Amino acid sequence: MPKNLVIVESPAKAKTIEGYLGKDFKVASSYGHIRDLPKGDKAIDIKNNFNPTYEVTADKKEVIKELKRLVKDSETVYLASDDDREGEAISWHLKEVLKLKDESTKRIVFREITKNAIVKAIENPRTIDLDLVNAQQARRILDRLVGFELSPILWKKIKTGLSAGRVQSVAVRLIVERERDIEKFNSKSSFRITALFDVKGKQLSAELPKKFDSQEAAEEFLKKCLQADFNIENLETKPGKKTPAAPFTTSTLQQEASRKLYFSVAQTMSVAQKLYEAGKITYMRTDSVNLSDDAMAAAKNEINDAYGPDFHKARKFTTKSEGAQEAHEAIRPTDFSKHEAGGDRNEQRLYELIWKRAIASQMADAQLEKTSVTIGISTTPEKLSASGEVIKFEGFLKVYLESTDDEDDDEENESKGLLPPLEIGQNLDLIELKGRETFSRPSPRYTEASLVKKLEEMGIGRPSTYAPTISTIQKRNYVIKESRDGKDRDYIEMKVKDGGFSKQTKTETAGADKNKLFPTNIAMVVNDFLVEHFPTVIDFSFTANVEKEFDDIAHGGQNWQDMIGNFYGKFHSRVEETANVARADINTSRELGNDPKTGKPIIARLGKFGPLVQIGDQEDEEKQFASLKKGQFIENITLEDALELFKLPRDVGQFEDKKIVAALGRFGPYIRHDSKFVSLGKEHDPLSITEEVAIQLIKEKREADEKKHIKTFEENPEIQILNGRWGPYIKFGKNNFKIPKDKEAESLTYDETIEIIENQPVKKKGRAYAKKK
Repeated sequence: MPKNLVIVESPAKAKTIEGYLGKDFKVASSYGHIRDLPKGDKAIDIKNNFNPTYEVTADKKEVIKELKRLVKDSETVYLASDDDREGEAISWHLKEVLKLKDESTKRIVFREITKNAIVKAIENPRTIDLDLVNAQQARRILDRLVGFELSPILWKKIKTGLSAGRVQSVAVRLIVERERDIEKFNSKSSFRITALFDVKGKQLSAELPKKFDSQEAAEEFLKKCLQADFNIENLETKPGKKTPAAPFTTSTLQQEASRKLYFSVAQTMSVAQKLYEAGKITYMRTDSVNLSDDAMAAAKNEINDAYGPDFHKARKFTTKSEGAQEAHEAIRPTDFSKHEAGGDRNEQRLYELIWKRAIASQMADAQLEKTSVTIGISTTPEKLSASGEVIKFEGFLKVYLESTDDEDDDEENESKGLLPPLEIGQNLDLIELKGRETFSRPSPRYTEASLVKKLEEMGIGRPSTYAPTISTIQKRNYVIKESRDGKDRDYIEMKVKDGGFSKQTKTETAGADKNKLFPTNIAMVVNDFLVEHFPTVIDFSFTANVEKEFDDIAHGGQNWQDMIGNFYGKFHSRVEETANVARADINTSRELGNDPKTGKPIIARLGKFGPLVQIGDQEDEEKQFASLKKGQFIENITLEDALELFKLPRDVGQFEDKKIVAALGRFGPYIRHDSKFVSLGKEHDPLSITEEVAIQLIKEKREADEKKHIKTFEENPEIQILNGRWGPYIKFGKNNFKIPKDKEAESLTYDETIEIIENQPVKKKGRAYAKKK
């Protein structure tokens, strides 16, 4: 029996580490946290200095039993949970629950799962850092107090089932306020002047540095240019450079993976976790941009071998984040010589992104030559300008260029690039001079990545909290992530071409959003309630200051119970005061006007299943209801919009002697036929869909349902083999099971199907439980 027991958080990590340590070590997993605050009001003894009571979670009792057996047979126990506050707390809880003795217990930490790092950690153990444990406890207890006291108030005052949280409510506030800014924004038009010239068969693009505020001014300028000559008045060339970005932190990895790979924040962290546990990258929860000396030396060797010494430049980056731990490292490959890693395509793509970013950070600047061109116009003192740049030395651009969230970049970079050969005094042949109406735009809605960036800039949250926060606000239906179509908008375009002037009105689609975060109606109501009654809890600077206090506790600079006490007294007083606020005083409904047919009031309000409009007041026994459409808000829906909604449900026609009805439901527009439902999605409007299109959709749905079904079994009709989005699978009750790659779905027997079900874990409430044989 091995004398040494190493306890890590995940079984994947355990397998990798056991291979490095040899026969004297047994590596076991705690499967994450082993105990937590129980539900209910007995978890925190507020009167006794916020003393917490922890209990082992139900799904970890067998894990603890097995770990106790292993501890009994071991001389030394190494607690090797992650090197952060959560990891430190896990080690402390393990020590407490397993009743480990100080003399035979060692705490080890590592930031990468390599043989060298693991052996070094074993050789340099330490004790559990109680300051880090207390910082984690303070966060957990404060967040429980806020949630436990705020959520019941939201249930009583607004709607049952709602929740609030210290960080999640601030994130929701950012999204709500951005939506309102967009709603209030008044777009202003202006006219951008661009020119296209022919230079000995090559094209040169230029533009007027200023925009005209009116169509008249733009038209006047263009007409002045009808008979104009154009020539190069000045050429200015100067050197420039681009410098690489720092290696990834958690936040910048989430942002860049969103921009380049289109990953959600949660997906990025899930894929990175797999790469870390396989020993391919360093720890993925970090706010440091630091690279170790060994990593810098390894990057240098890789750059020199691949590109030559001219491409290498050693760089030490410093972290801007106040709470960052410089002793930690940025996210980087554990071995720069490995260009491929990961078990699937997404792991490989993320690894490649991390490799390129880390390598580029140790490469030379890109050397550029920037040229600015001034073009004179014979009939007006105004000048056109053009610019271009030539890469003289690629440097880090050989490997990587950082992306950006700036939606104006395309317009700014339009005229950059190679210029044709030019000289001062050279006359230019005009192809066309264009004046196009453009419109000012509001700040864009947040993506998951840009919200992470904003939270980090404001000092709200830490690397371990960004992904859970963004997942939570979506799961709780405060925020929806989706793409929405834009609306058609007319614009004016004027041209000078071939000695003539033309003007026409064109149409463009404006305001389309792809994978953006939208607040729901309930988010707006809850946000307004919290801003009015709990301004401190939802205040941006307060939330950032709380993070700093957690950092102080982690560094031993503050007592965690004092910190909680300072917050709780004022907070609890507000809770008690708010209990007296009448439900009627909370803005959950709005009267829009009167129904022209009946004269009854039309009210927009929150209903049990979401936002709706109703004709008639609450006492009216004949009141009618209609659900709000996606993107409609109680606070700004108009009477006209509401009247449109009451046109649904509508009879579309007949099919197979049964009525087709179009309606709007909780999950969007649909058609109903023969007690079956077909979702209309974004492509079809329930107010205008025709009988012909509806019949086609009904037939397509039937065909899809038939193709979905592969097989059922007489022995147990509950077991079905179905076709899904990702291929065939087994459905048994409410659970789905993967079909192994070496099995053909169509030829599976009942016994083979049962064997697959019994050997696969069942996912339940976010955790996996193995089926008992």
